[in-house]
Amino acid sequence: MSTLPTNLKHIALFFERLPGIGEKTANRLAMYLLRMPESELKIFGENVSTLKSRTKLCKRCFNLTEKELCSICEDNRRDTSKITVVETVLDLLSFEVGNIYNGTYHVLHGKIDPLNSIGPEDIYVNQLLDRVKELQKADSTLEEIILATNPDMEGEATAMYIMKKLKSQNLKLKISRLAYGLPMGANLEYADYGTLGKAIEGRTKY
Repeated sequence: MSTLPTNLKHIALFFERLPGIGEKTANRLAMYLLRMPESELKIFGENVSTLKSRTKLCKRCFNLTEKELCSICEDNRRDTSKITVVETVLDLLSFEVGNIYNGTYHVLHGKIDPLNSIGPEDIYVNQLLDRVKELQKADSTLEEIILATNPDMEGEATAMYIMKKLKSQNLKLKISRLAYGLPMGANLEYADYGTLGKAIEGRTKY
């Protein structure tokens, strides 16, 4: 039986519902909040209470933002010749944190998954196709669509669907897929057959 005060217990139970958080970690997080200065706790509470109302989707790429356009779409220094298509905002953040890409994005917010009744109309595929079509009509600098969905069955099916749809529009675009294979520093003896197969397929001239 929990000996925590009711309000603290409710906070711990909320944390326990978050992905990857167990009971002990949830209790520690609740205790950490209790020890925070009240001024910081108020700021934290205000941010949580306005999270849903202030956060919306960028009208261009569907990244998260508080304005009409996200900071990436507003940045004139970004390379607008490339659009990288990702499944989630977290995937987008992986590119941004690594500082390895300076192009633009399109966030699908999911992937095609028939077993869970998720079709192309349930994610932002049609919006991508419309965006590319409009850019082509406007004679923009767009040159390449990079399909960066995950290398699982659903991600591959999503990438294949988008590729076929783009090609059916007869657009003058390069459509590419992320290369998958061996991570840096990996040993071949520990690689599975699927990873080795992707490494062979994605090999480059040396």
